[in-house]
Amino acid sequence: MQTAGGPGDVPPAGGSAGRGSDFSELVRLVKQSGLLDLRRTYYAAKMAVNGVMLVVGAVMFVLLGDSWWQVVTAVLLAGVFTQLAFVGHDAGHRQIFRSRRANDVVGLVHGGMTGISYGWWVGKHRLHHNNPNHEDADPDIEIPALAFSADQSRTKRGVLRWMVKYQAFLFFPLLLLEGILLHVHSIRAVFKREMKAHRVEAVLLAAHVVVYLAVVFLVLSPVKAVVFIAVHQGLWGVYMGCAFAPNHKGMPMLSAGQKLDYLRKQVLTSRNVRGGRFVDFLLGGLNYQIEHHLFPSMPRPNLRHAQQLVNEFCTSRGVSYSQCGLFRSYALVLRHLHAAGAPLRHPSVSQQC
Repeated sequence: MQTAGGPGDVPPAGGSAGRGSDFSELVRLVKQSGLLDLRRTYYAAKMAVNGVMLVVGAVMFVLLGDSWWQVVTAVLLAGVFTQLAFVGHDAGHRQIFRSRRANDVVGLVHGGMTGISYGWWVGKHRLHHNNPNHEDADPDIEIPALAFSADQSRTKRGVLRWMVKYQAFLFFPLLLLEGILLHVHSIRAVFKREMKAHRVEAVLLAAHVVVYLAVVFLVLSPVKAVVFIAVHQGLWGVYMGCAFAPNHKGMPMLSAGQKLDYLRKQVLTSRNVRGGRFVDFLLGGLNYQIEHHLFPSMPRPNLRHAQQLVNEFCTSRGVSYSQCGLFRSYALVLRHLHAAGAPLRHPSVSQQC
């Protein structure tokens, strides 16, 4: 049996402090079910389909030429870029191959295609998996324009303070900038040499920027080119944000003084999204966030099979297991953001989020 590994790998049964006997028992059950076995055929098919869709988008772009119908191509490619990013995510967790090198090659290639630094993302994502929803250690809740607790909101100043005050209304519009920010953070990280393969990543990111801009401005007039980029990058950012936002936002926040074992730290801070195979595809398997956080190296198609096992195990141990529908998950996110910004809207009211 071959298993994968990566950022936030499954801790060994009976491992370090905070990873107690409950999780050790769950690991045993999961291994017995073969749910950590690699699924290379699945990923080969997934990458082939993504490749075909990318080629279809490129052919559409060339054939349509200097036309406003290119907005349709931009929408299609926003979806394709997100699906490519999902594969890069899985490679970062070593879900595809047993070899770290093989996974890294896949991750680097997909990072190059989407314009994201794979090394930067893996480092950032590892910190998130180790400390989900931890106010002092999770980089995913250290976002200048947002606050995920009343304490965070009170630290904001200037225009950021105004944005946090109304962040529930601004959340989805802000996601339009997510794609651009991923590019900016990636380029900055490469310049600072924050990853091992910074030279390779520099070449890949430079190639992405040059080819992307050259093709767009050669085929389209300047105005149409700018609109195409805005629609493509904006919708890509929204799609990426909508895939990741329901996972932890609105779930319990942890502080430095709180100590939880591995099982409870991952389960209590995560939320699953129901919806069947369509939602599985739409969210790239991230809708099984609880199972993914418990077993980051579990191949994506195995997560849906692990869900019932993990749910029943948590129920038997009295561990709260959170799941809801897709639209309900976004409503919970917005409600939490609105509550977190309340101290700025009503300074005289002390409210804990």
